[in-house]
Amino acid sequence: MSDGAAKLRIDKWLWQARFFKTRSLAAKIVSGGVRVNTLKVAKPAYGVAPGDVLTFAQGRQVRVIRVVALGERRGPAPEAQALYEDLDPPKAPESDAAPAPSVPRYERGGRPTKRDRRMLDRQRDVLE
Repeated sequence: MSDGAAKLRIDKWLWQARFFKTRSLAAKIVSGGVRVNTLKVAKPAYGVAPGDVLTFAQGRQVRVIRVVALGERRGPAPEAQALYEDLDPPKAPESDAAPAPSVPRYERGGRPTKRDRRMLDRQRDVLE
């Protein structure tokens, strides 16, 4: 491949870079809408080249990736990480503590007694 015209299918590149487990899953994500240099792409056969910036959804997260190189094969993770540069902003550290529930949970095991249920109903009425 010559450097000027070197391109690779976007679904194949996403699969080789290990963003998706299967190539068909990568093709499905591309069909749902991936942006290449702010241009929305809907065809898995679209060619990407080094220097292109890809924006796509992966789970609940939106990824922004710059293509650094085109891979020859789907190799190990360190080889796949060399294919791209992650442009995502750094994530804020999540606190380990779970948010406090709006209604206090029943602490004892088993089913609440009639008295406990009435007490919980009163607390819910106060919160509403």
